[in-house]
Parts: sequence; C-alpha cells; structure tokens
Amino acid sequence: MKRVALTDRSGQWFDSEKADYYKEDSYHDGRNFISKATGSQWEHEAIYVTKSGKFILNHWSNWQGSSETYELISKEQAAEWFAKQGFQDDQIPEVFSKEVAALEIA
Repeated sequence: MKRVALTDRSGQWFDSEKADYYKEDSYHDGRNFISKATGSQWEHEAIYVTKSGKFILNHWSNWQGSSETYELISKEQAAEWFAKQGFQDDQIPEVFSKEVAALEIA
C-alpha cells in the first residue's frame, strides 16, 4: 500500500498502488514534447482512478521549486481531461466513456 495524501489539506488520501493510473499524452512540436493536458513543455498531469471511483488529478512541473499536487476532481472534469488526450476508446475507463464521446468532435 502506498498512501498519497491529497494536497487540499482535507486529510484525505488514496492508495496509488490500487488505483488505475493514466499519464498524459504528448506531441512533439519540432523542438519539445508538449503535454496535451496542459499545453506546456514544463507542466504535466496524470489521473488516478481509485477503486472507489474517485478521480484524482496529479499535477507536477519541471520548474524548480514547484510542488506536486493531488486534487480530487469531478467525473466531468476527468472526462474533459481524457477527451484532450486523444486516447483510443479502449484506453478510456468505461466509467465515463460516454461522457468523453460526447465531448469529441466528429
């Protein structure tokens, strides 16, 4: 078990070893890899989906002195994050695949 505390000072935590982990996708702009989640080469995100169905946004930065954060987000926010990634349908958690499909442009 690896307890990870949420950084909102609520005292809540989740077990990162039991949660499903989804790392951002990126693209190469000719010089750098750019995060599809943040639009930046320096800022990065991933989502954990806990066994109880909660969504945790993990944000980190390559900037010196910045802190990594873990924040509880809504199902809708998680679906928006997945829609930006360009993942294949089988890579999107079934729990909100319909919400992601509704956000996609045909």
